[in-house]
Amino acid sequence: MTIAGQCRCGACRYEIAMDELPPAYACHCHICQRASGSAFSVQAVVPEAKLAVTGPIVVREIATGDRISVQRFCGECLARVYNTNTARPGIAVVRAGTLDRSEELACKAHIFTAYKQAWVTLPDDTPHWPEAAPTEEFIAALRA
Repeated sequence: MTIAGQCRCGACRYEIAMDELPPAYACHCHICQRASGSAFSVQAVVPEAKLAVTGPIVVREIATGDRISVQRFCGECLARVYNTNTARPGIAVVRAGTLDRSEELACKAHIFTAYKQAWVTLPDDTPHWPEAAPTEEFIAALRA
């Protein structure tokens, strides 16, 4: 079974070779707020080897300290589709809103909540961290 998605204009399509929707999380940092033009961004985490993309992709590398984030955008509408990061080899972070079934996602965690908008209320039963989550705790939250 596969899970499908696409960019805003439909020129870029992708399939994820997974039976179930991937785990998702929300990031409230200022970088994600600016990139999404919203209060936070929601991402779905998938093994990069299970992601197959077709269509025109534009790649931009963004270096932050010792990490490089490789962002992939649709070459037509310039919507961000997914990224990888040298800090997490083999993992692709798909923009959750590009999934065809995004309304079925469960947000399993919130990170960088110290920067969240004052009007955003986090669910009591969802793990959250004021900054980046410790790796082991974050992985456990996504698997829950």
